[in-house]
Amino acid sequence: MSGYIIVLSTVPDEKKGREIARALVEARLAACVTVSADGQSYYWWEGKISEDKEYMLFMKTKEALYEKLEARLKELHPYAVPEIIALPIVKGSEKYLRWVEEETE
Repeated sequence: MSGYIIVLSTVPDEKKGREIARALVEARLAACVTVSADGQSYYWWEGKISEDKEYMLFMKTKEALYEKLEARLKELHPYAVPEIIALPIVKGSEKYLRWVEEETE
């Protein structure tokens, strides 16, 4: 099985993460979205190093849905430049990937 990805994005708080997760799963753009515990992010923004608490979203979906998922994520996301990174799923449990296939658009 191929054509599956994990999309990563960070959000400023758990509430926003849950809101985005529910919206993407309800729209069947992702079979599952995991909202991680908070972590500390360090990054350049507007000419200086910023330090913020963020939550990571792990979105499991089909590669064919990436553009739709990205567009919806941008609509829902509070950041001016949200982190949206897709990684291929190189290998995975056949049953799990079949479930991702069945639960997405």
